[in-house]
Formats: sequence, C-alpha cells, structure tokens
Amino acid sequence: MPGDSTAEEGDSTAEEDVLQAELAAERAYTDRCRATLDRTKAAAQRRVLEGAGVLTGQHSGEAAGEGVAGDGASAEALGRYLRSQAKELQEEADGPPFFGRLDFATEADGGEQAGEHRGQRYYIGRRRVGEHPSAPPLVLDWRAPVSRAFYQATARDPQGVVTRRRFGWTPGGTGTAEDLTGLEDEWLRDRAEGTDGAGGQAGTGSTDGAGRAAAAGGGLASRIVAGEIERPRVGPMRDIVATIQPEQDDLVRSGPDGSLCVQGAPGTGKTAVGLHRAAYLLYTYPRRIERGGMLVVGPNPAFLGYISAVLPALGEVGVRQCTVRDLLPDQPVRAEDGPQAVELKHSARMATVLRNALHARVRLPEGPVTVPDGSYRWRLDEDELRAVVRETLAQRPPYEVGRERVRARTVALLRDQAERRAGPPGDAWLRRMGRTKELTAFLNSVWPRVRPEEVVAGLLGDAEALARAAEGLLSEDEQLALVWRGRRPRSSRTAHWSEPDLLLLDEVAGLIAHPPESYGHVVVDEAQDLSPMQCRVLARRSRFGSLTVLGDLAQGTTPWAARDWPEQLAHLGAPDATVAPLTTGFRVPSELLAPANRLLDSLPVRVPHARSLRTGGELRTVRVPTARGLAEGVTTRVAAALGREGSVGVIAHAERVADLRAALAAAGIATEEPGGEQGAERVTVVGAELAKGLEYDHVVLVEPAEMADSGPYGPQRLYVALTRAVSRLEILHAAGLPEALRG
Repeated sequence: MPGDSTAEEGDSTAEEDVLQAELAAERAYTDRCRATLDRTKAAAQRRVLEGAGVLTGQHSGEAAGEGVAGDGASAEALGRYLRSQAKELQEEADGPPFFGRLDFATEADGGEQAGEHRGQRYYIGRRRVGEHPSAPPLVLDWRAPVSRAFYQATARDPQGVVTRRRFGWTPGGTGTAEDLTGLEDEWLRDRAEGTDGAGGQAGTGSTDGAGRAAAAGGGLASRIVAGEIERPRVGPMRDIVATIQPEQDDLVRSGPDGSLCVQGAPGTGKTAVGLHRAAYLLYTYPRRIERGGMLVVGPNPAFLGYISAVLPALGEVGVRQCTVRDLLPDQPVRAEDGPQAVELKHSARMATVLRNALHARVRLPEGPVTVPDGSYRWRLDEDELRAVVRETLAQRPPYEVGRERVRARTVALLRDQAERRAGPPGDAWLRRMGRTKELTAFLNSVWPRVRPEEVVAGLLGDAEALARAAEGLLSEDEQLALVWRGRRPRSSRTAHWSEPDLLLLDEVAGLIAHPPESYGHVVVDEAQDLSPMQCRVLARRSRFGSLTVLGDLAQGTTPWAARDWPEQLAHLGAPDATVAPLTTGFRVPSELLAPANRLLDSLPVRVPHARSLRTGGELRTVRVPTARGLAEGVTTRVAAALGREGSVGVIAHAERVADLRAALAAAGIATEEPGGEQGAERVTVVGAELAKGLEYDHVVLVEPAEMADSGPYGPQRLYVALTRAVSRLEILHAAGLPEALRG
C-alpha cells in the first residue's frame, strides 16, 4: 500500500540521517586524535632540544650534564632515550588513528561479563593515542589486552561487548577526517535473537557517505573487512591489523616462552601473522624482547622488500630484517661448487664432520709441565693433565670455552699443590699462574687457538683430514665431491670460498664460541625451504630458543626442502614448538584455489587443503598455437590487465623471465623488480621460486607444464605459482596442461 511504502521510505531516511550524524561525530573525533598526535610529536622534538641544552650546559649556567639525574652519564642516557623516542614517532607512517571501536555493556544492560570495562567505549588503533599519560587514552593500541575482544567477541560469546564498530578509510590516505569514508556496526547483544546457527553477527548498520551498504557474503560478514582484503595489491605488503580473524589472533597473541610453527596454506596470512606476532611480543614483553632484539628472516631480498613496511606501520621500527646469507661471514665468494657438493654442505652431517675436524686439533699432553713460581717450580704430572683434557673434551663445550676450562683446571691443580705447601693462595697468585708463559705454551700445544677459516680450509683442502673427520658419515664419493681440487688455493688466508662454504665457516665459528649476535625472538618465514645448516645458523642466534616459524611444506622448492615439521624444528633448535595449521584463507578466492588443491594431492607432503572465505575469482585458461606465441600472448594479456586496478604478476619458469621482460619492454610495458618499492610500474615478471610469499591482483601464469617438469620440485613450483593471484588468474600455455589443471 502507498502508506506502507511511505513509512518504509521514512524509516530508511531516518536511519540514514542517524548514520550520517554518527559519521560526522567520528570525523570530529578523528580531528581530535590527529591534533593529539601532532602535539605528541612536537613535544618529543622539544624534549630533545631541551635535553641537548642541558647536556651542553645551556640551562641556568650549569655545567654539562648537571641537574639531570645528578651526572653527565645519566644526562647522556636520557638524551639518547629522548632522541630515540622522537625518531620513532617521526618514522611512524601516517595513517588512520583508529580502525575500530568497542562499546561495552552498562550495568543496567547486565554487563557482568564486561567486568571493569562496564559502560566503557574504546577506540582501537595501530598505536596508543593519549592527550596525557595519566588521562584515559583516546585510542588503545590493538595489542592491549582489552583490544582482544575486537577480534574475538561473537554473538554467542560477546565478552561484554554490545557493539563492535569498524571504520572505512580512503586507501593510501593519511588518516585525516576527510579520509574517514564509512562505518559499520555489529551488534553482539540485545539483538541476539537475530543470530544465525553459526553465531554470526546479529545485525549491521553501515554508511559510506553514499547510503547504506549490506555486509559482504561468502563467509566475510563485514563489508569493510571484505573491502580491505579485496583492495588492489600495489606496492609493499600491508598490515592486516584491522582485519585479523579470530584464529589468526590466537596465534598472534601466543606468548614468547614457547616457539610456534605456523603451517599456513596459501592465502591464510601466515606471513602477516608472524609479523603481527613480532609486534605483539615487542609491545607485551618489551624488556625481554628488546634486550635481545628481534630478528625477521626472509628467503630473499625481494621478499624482504615486500614485507618491509609492515612493522614500521605498526610502530616497530627497530627490527632487523634480513636473509640467512646476511648473517653469514663477510667473505668474498670466488668459487662455485658442483650440485653434489652444494647439497652436502647444506646437510646436517656436515655439522658433525666439522665438529670432528675442530676437535681433532686437540692433543693429549706428552710429558709433565713445570711452572716456575719465583725460586720454586711446580710440577704437573702427565696423567693429571691428560685427565683434564679428556674430561673437558667429554663435556663438549664450545671450543674456546673448553680451552679456558683446561686453563682453569690446570691452575686448580697448581692451587692444590700450593695449599698443601703453604695454605690457600690469593686470587692474584691464581691469575698470575694462569698467564705464565709455560702454562700458556702447554695450553697452545694441547688446545690451540684456531680460526674458522683454518678449520674449513684444513678440512676441504686435505683429503686425508677429511677422511678422518668424515669416517662413518660420508662415503668416498661424497668426500671426493667435497675436496678442493685443481687450482683452488688451500691456504686459509688465500682460499677461494664458495657460497655454501660460508655456512661451514659460520658453523665452525659457532663451535668455537657462541656468536656475538643473538636475538630475543626470531621470526623465520618460508622456513620449509631452509637446509639443516641454514636452520643451525638461526638456532645459534636465538638467545632464548624463542621462534616464530612460518611456512608451507607444499611450497618447498629447494633440494633440501623439509618434508615434515618435527625434523625441521629440531634443526632450528625448537623441537618442542607447537605446530598450528592455518587452513582458512581470505586472500585467494575459492575458484582460484580449486586447481591448486587438485595439484596438492600429488605432492610428496601431507598438508590439508586450503579453504577460502572469498568467492568471485576469475580463472581463465588460454592456449596459444605455438611456443613462439607465448611472449605475444603475455603482452596481450598484461596490456588488458592494466586496464583494471591493481598489480600484475607474470610468473614463468626462471629461464623464461628475461625474454618475457624484453617482450614487454618492446611492447612499451615497463616492469619492476619483484618485491620492490611501489613505483609507476604495476607489472612484475618473476620466476616461480622468487614469487613465493608475493601476491598480485592479476597473475598471468606462463606454460605451467614447463614449471611442473623443472626437476624433482617442479610440481611445488607450480603450486606456488598457482596461488599468487588474489582476484584473477590467467593460465597461458602452448604445451599440454598438467593433469591437475585440466579439470
């Protein structure tokens, strides 16, 4: 009836007015937060200048450093702290001051579950925003305990929350009031009768400045969350702090006492989970983590470039991000090994061979040792000294520690003699005895000082020495593959080192003494591709054995790729790590996951299929008549893809990459290096192995059969390539398709 229609239109208009009023109020709150942030940055700079004035004695005529904690050293420490704080604030990227809001139930609403948060309203953002340290913050850090309800509360378990509000912002904006484009409310209480059997949201009201918009379907109830996840991928990886899902949040907030391994299917956000867990640990356990530092290890520079902006966006700017190669000795690489030698040098057996070679330098004493003490001479028997060396070797300490233990125990033998003769000697006497030239000469003869280069060159440059160290560990053929031959210099000072040799040098350095650099927590991404010796590099640098290990066994593409996690975690020094699967994805639409899941069944690892909460992906297979037409087909498909938003990735066998780049350049299409900073170019051409961890809105996959047939790990390379697209995947081929792609 007309009257009913008018009533419905009136209700809609009234609701729209309410939503617009709410949006205006939130924009005003944004202005308040932005003004507070600007004042905070200005105050930090002012404190730096004031501190510098005190340090240089410019205040009240005081001497430099006076009046600041009483001494110049304290003043200098304060100055470093103030400069560091100001630097961190300045380096934080501009962005929305908040992305969510929680309204907790009042006492009248039965807010017992809300506890101390009854009746409170909290804004949630990437970092805390406060007008004064003693005043309630305008915005809570997403890592604060109460913020967890933003990610975990549901209609079935509201955790005291009445309403969860999400905010939509202009992509790439600086977070001004004008950048706030919409809001969306999810009622978790009082409308619970509207929940579905899965405990979904009870109701949603939203505005984007142009009217109401329904929440997205396909498993993602929030339109804003769906929009953020589906936003075109251009430039470096973004943080996911506004879209973290409950199972991801559980992993992010796990504590540092135990190590965590995330077996993540493609598109499940395992890399983002690892980086957000790093930010969470730095916030929640600052003394423990910052004292040792945080290390993030990626598979290659392209990947590190891609993820480099995530932690700074979360306010964490002091985290080292590098590859395993960056941790190895800084020796020039002038030699190249054969495939068998490379694989051997990456194997765990080499750690035992190197230990044998190092400790083969230890010799049992031959004869007694006489140590002068003024006019008196102390005599140490051969049997006593042999017992000292044997017992120290049996303890298997680091080499330098063992040397000092032999020194200390030898001095203890002298002390015992001195006590029997004239009573306990003093500390000065013990130190003097420990440094006599006779005792030092004895120590050098039985436990000589050694450099890693001497051990490795002495092992690989001498077939007999290698045979002794590798007895029962390496076959004769394997030993022959390792021994330096031809014109390769065998001296430790002139040796030509290969890339895998650096792993051996680092191993020996770790056997001699603990590495000088170690970290409070280590995040390792694409860990399935690390060799046992690479894993040991990282294990040595984990001060507390606290790691976040990220990977997917199905994406292992190196000759030493892990087939299961327990063995790999043991090499990483974390055998008791919890292995948590992530199988539900939000990045790759289900249509694009289907061929990858079919391929998964043929891989030599057992991992669960990936599941996506997104639909709407476009999958297309294009056949060209001849192999020569592949390059032309790529330029045509890329040119068409550039007519739409987002990034474009061309993924091919590594040997085709250069030709495809040249073909695109000839067609006037510029490309950029994988993982590089965002530039004018939106197109990247990359081999399947380097594509790991990257993502593109549109992927053109070239000749999949060529990838699948590229060696024992070819099917895994194809699996990687199939799972890089977040919206559209075009498979371009001239040869026949692998069976998994024919469905």
